[in-house]
Amino acid sequence: MSQLPIFIGGLDLAPLVVNSDLLQISCGAIKDLQTESSSDQQDSCSLSLRYKLHKKSKYTHIAFTTSTLSRKELLQQGGDLVSSTTLKELEFPIFDFLFSETNRSFSIHRAAIILFKAHFKELSQLKTQIQDSKTGELLSTPLIVTGHSIGGSVASLFTLWLLDNIKQPLQKNQPPPKLPLCVTFGSPFIGNQGLQQAILEFSNWNSCFLHVVGNKDPFPKTSIAHNDTTQSVSEDYKAFGTFILCSEKGCACVDDLEVVSRLLESSRKKASCESQEIDYYVEIVNDLKSKVMIRGNSQLDLSYVQPLKAGIILQLEAIGVEMTTQQQQEKKDNNNLISKLEEREKVLMAELAKTRGSKNNLNQIKIKMAQLEWYKKFCKKKEIGYYDCYKNQLWRSDRDVTRLKKILTNYWKNLVESAQRKPQKEGAFIRAAWLYAGRNYRRMVEPLDIAEYYKENGNRDYQTHGRSRHYILLEQWQEEDDAKKLTSSPNNKKKEDVAGILTEDSCFWAKVEDALISCKLLKAETSCPVEKQSAKENLDMFEQYAMEQINNYAVSPEIFLKQSSFVKWWKLFQGIIETSHDSPLSDFMKNERYLQYEKRSASFR
Repeated sequence: MSQLPIFIGGLDLAPLVVNSDLLQISCGAIKDLQTESSSDQQDSCSLSLRYKLHKKSKYTHIAFTTSTLSRKELLQQGGDLVSSTTLKELEFPIFDFLFSETNRSFSIHRAAIILFKAHFKELSQLKTQIQDSKTGELLSTPLIVTGHSIGGSVASLFTLWLLDNIKQPLQKNQPPPKLPLCVTFGSPFIGNQGLQQAILEFSNWNSCFLHVVGNKDPFPKTSIAHNDTTQSVSEDYKAFGTFILCSEKGCACVDDLEVVSRLLESSRKKASCESQEIDYYVEIVNDLKSKVMIRGNSQLDLSYVQPLKAGIILQLEAIGVEMTTQQQQEKKDNNNLISKLEEREKVLMAELAKTRGSKNNLNQIKIKMAQLEWYKKFCKKKEIGYYDCYKNQLWRSDRDVTRLKKILTNYWKNLVESAQRKPQKEGAFIRAAWLYAGRNYRRMVEPLDIAEYYKENGNRDYQTHGRSRHYILLEQWQEEDDAKKLTSSPNNKKKEDVAGILTEDSCFWAKVEDALISCKLLKAETSCPVEKQSAKENLDMFEQYAMEQINNYAVSPEIFLKQSSFVKWWKLFQGIIETSHDSPLSDFMKNERYLQYEKRSASFR
């Protein structure tokens, strides 16, 4: 059970759930809880929420419900949305983990958040019974969280809260964590596009939610009716998760969230005036096993209809939208809906093809990096590092590298932008999976950008004025990951062989170029005293920095090649410093100890 949200998608999950006893068990738990609540006079008061924890041998079950009076009272208090900014002002930033750099706000259904906040203390105690406080790991058996109506909305918020605390494994070979499964019955949408986008950006979260909606229940459609008002598009209610839409004729399973809204809108006219109690859903789920999902006995002759259109018609009939004996306007509306759903399906097919293409692109990127490695070795054989070779554009292969660099940079810029859109915690996890490749890309390709930057006369201080943001973020994420691992011990494996390493600081060559400029400023007669003093301070700092990098084995041996810009800087620096100048770097270079750097001889150590 715990693996379902990880290994299968919504359209696979729903039929499996229907063919199991999960829906019957969930409905039964809610029914039992409501029966118990009916004898409790406290349930008649405002903001009443009841829940019950069942620990079985094979699973743990939490059911949420509210009384009919409570639902009416909550709706009277407001079915509109509360922004994340307002939640902060109310000192209730419990869902701030959904923020990302590009998604700075979201909104939640007012009635749901009022109920959640009113019972936050009890919900916190409930959370401690099912989740490890340090790791966030779910205790013992797989967890099913369920609820009806507004109780289902609270169940969704509670599940999101649990998911936030479940830590992803640091190592690829570790098993994935157990995730809860949330099943709701007759619940409205609980958030806007910001909330939907945040949940979708988490790799596994969306498939942890399964919503059952009957065509006679108006309550789940109240949020869609709210979208008909004049509010801004960003404040429209949006769905997340997988939906099982039901009627007397059958049911349709839908995980395309745009289609969910359209299907619920089309069946809104069929809903009764009063919201349905849990008994209505008990009857539905008991009847589901005898019906085939997204199939049915249509009164229309579909043999001549294209397969895609035929499937849509059957889907609409399954949720109670009649396709025969209709008034002309209704028929026209349904035909328009079918056309829209057809177009949407084509868009999804195109997106799927694009996703498959992106996997192929990843393989191509690996090939491009291998070609750069070949270029690096080629330059070394010519006794010039690849940085200086590319900077001087000595051979035709240098121009070919420009094309490789453009492809690699576009790929990584898009990847970093995508990671930024993810909520904070999930973004960090996704980034960790790519850190190794991103680090190698940054160390290999950024020096080429630096070479291009300093080819323009007058350019200096690349890190302030010329560095791309995607390099900054890749480096920042790497440092955050290193801090988590607390790797204080030396990297002995790296020390065994430094011949093929990449210089760790991808901005090393920018510092070399600025040091070259400082040498020229210090030597030039036209430089004013302030410029000379600044240049001298910069050279002192660079000399110390360079020796630290060498001592830490953090630079490639290529920096000591005869045609290297670093060697060029050292020669200029020698002509400026006094004969009596004594420093670790001066001793290292004058005694040619760099010749032993690559060989790792005992005398160098």
